[in-house]
Amino acid sequence: MWNLSLGIVLLAGCACPRVDKAGPACPRGAADRGSAEVLLQGAPAIPKSLTARLKQYLAIRSANCNSLSDDGKAMLITARFGQTSQVHLVRQPMGARTQLTFEHEPVGSASFVPGQTRHITFLSDVGGNERYQISRLNLDTGHATLLTDGKSRHRSYRWSSDGTRIAYNSNSRNGRDMDIWVGDGKTAASAKLLVKAKGSWTAKDWSPDGKRLLVSEYRSINESLLHVVDVATSRLTSVTPQTPRASYRRAIFAHSGGRLYVTTDRFGDKIELYEVDPASNKWIPLTRDIPWNVERLTLSADGRTLAFTTNEEGYSMLRLLDTHTRRHRTAKNVPRGILSQLQFARGVGQGAAHPAGLLGFTLRGPTRAGDACTYDVRTARLTFWTASEAGGLNRAKFIKPTLMRYKTFDGRSIPCFYYRPAGAGPHPVVLYIHGGPESQARPYFRAFVQYLVRERSIAVLQPNVRGSDGYGKKYLLLDNGYKREDSVKDIGALLDWVKSQKALDASRVGVVGGSYGGYMVLAALMHYGARIVAGVEIVGISNFVTFLKNTKAYRRNLRRAEYGDERDSKMRAFLEKISPNNNVSKIRSALFVAQGANDPRVPLSEAEQIVEAVRKQGRDVWYMVAKNEGHGFRKRSNRDLFYSLMILFFEKHLTQGSR
Repeated sequence: MWNLSLGIVLLAGCACPRVDKAGPACPRGAADRGSAEVLLQGAPAIPKSLTARLKQYLAIRSANCNSLSDDGKAMLITARFGQTSQVHLVRQPMGARTQLTFEHEPVGSASFVPGQTRHITFLSDVGGNERYQISRLNLDTGHATLLTDGKSRHRSYRWSSDGTRIAYNSNSRNGRDMDIWVGDGKTAASAKLLVKAKGSWTAKDWSPDGKRLLVSEYRSINESLLHVVDVATSRLTSVTPQTPRASYRRAIFAHSGGRLYVTTDRFGDKIELYEVDPASNKWIPLTRDIPWNVERLTLSADGRTLAFTTNEEGYSMLRLLDTHTRRHRTAKNVPRGILSQLQFARGVGQGAAHPAGLLGFTLRGPTRAGDACTYDVRTARLTFWTASEAGGLNRAKFIKPTLMRYKTFDGRSIPCFYYRPAGAGPHPVVLYIHGGPESQARPYFRAFVQYLVRERSIAVLQPNVRGSDGYGKKYLLLDNGYKREDSVKDIGALLDWVKSQKALDASRVGVVGGSYGGYMVLAALMHYGARIVAGVEIVGISNFVTFLKNTKAYRRNLRRAEYGDERDSKMRAFLEKISPNNNVSKIRSALFVAQGANDPRVPLSEAEQIVEAVRKQGRDVWYMVAKNEGHGFRKRSNRDLFYSLMILFFEKHLTQGSR
């Protein structure tokens, strides 16, 4: 998924720039500007009248809880104070931060090395290429050691409990399959191939004794398998059967190492939590009474408390399970929001304040961009470690969405978050469509949404059309293969709902989406162009066949499971038929396309071909290419520029009159 935030960088006017693979040639009469890192075509200069107020929204920050120290007395957070997010050390709640990394590129997934308070590891890539590398940083010397090859893709690293070994996945063998590797976590040369995989495999958890590794074989969001690997011999033992096809999303070892805790939809429509005994193949349900997906889980150091979250209408509910009694309870005193990065402090070290009950996580919500927290499971005390700035704005004035539902073409009820401006209206509308497609619109804080609603009185609707996660596997599968355009029909039904609302102006509707949501933007313009004034397409798919051909090899089969296999002639013909770049004559709305040049998921060629095809129809397109970005905009100057242009684009077409 891609992320959004802003601060203004204006590009000096220049002759139409020519950059290798940076986009089609400039059309006659287009307003074109460029810089060393950004190509702009067709977009006007950003007026000071817009930036004067917008700059406060763009200055809003967030912080993520990445890792708790063994004794729970320090925390690693990632936050952006300059161009990119970096790792910072916080030694006490609301204490001063100490920046640890000073990379040009964004840094993420930082963690303390277990048992090594002065060593951390972190992930980073270059220019958004997603070829992530793992580095180890010595906090005493400031020296960073690369633990991977510097060129392949590496993700999902896991430390053994004693900090002597690290497991991760990598496609270094052939550039396609994600194998499992294990090293000592001190040098790249120590790493050895543990599992030679076919497809995408991930290290999930180490056994407490460090002799076994729990790994996942991921095939699609609705199909995966779990295995246990003997680290000494590489012998694989399957935990889950090949049939029935099911998703096994989260899995960790129990404290004894003999059992597992697993979340799966194998036995029902929702993702449920189970205690599993692999030796006897006994699966004990633990959350059968909860009618929602179980999302995240983590186990306390003493094995007594299993913390997990459930996804309830897009909000997280934190629950605590006593592993002895198998009874769970709802955690008290946790604000309503979205929780991520759950982890317990290991509860070791001299003077450890919380032997086994200190839980860390990131808390976000409709009015909170994100802060790092801890929760004492014994006392139910929530403690904020950060208080991210709100750009000088009053957070209490931010708009919370309401959750509504509307009927679609086949009688189903589609959930949708509705951000409503003050006043009677009728208000212009922006439909904000999530990506994935197996993602979910959730009530995260988004600065550009708050700006549109509060400052420009534009309503924002975030639907969870069929195919969205969070509502069961039946709903998740409703848009697969030949059913692809059924999700587009759900957008048509939302437009019908807008027309029925006195507070909304159905003659002034825009649409925005990224990645698969970018395809949905283009598809909505194809089918409902007479009802949509303007569309913003970000890193989106314009042709499914060329997308599947050009996306990185390690992703191709995963995407075929969702969209269909283009090697089949019948499916290929269908995908060509519904692809937006083959239907550009139907696109009559104003269009803004934004893309990262190094995107490994949805390649630059997808943006190039839709921009070129629409321009051949004689229509103008605003076009932005960030040459140092991938699947979205992670550098502040790029994000600020994109958001400023997007808001200017919607203001022009929604608040200054329609077509």
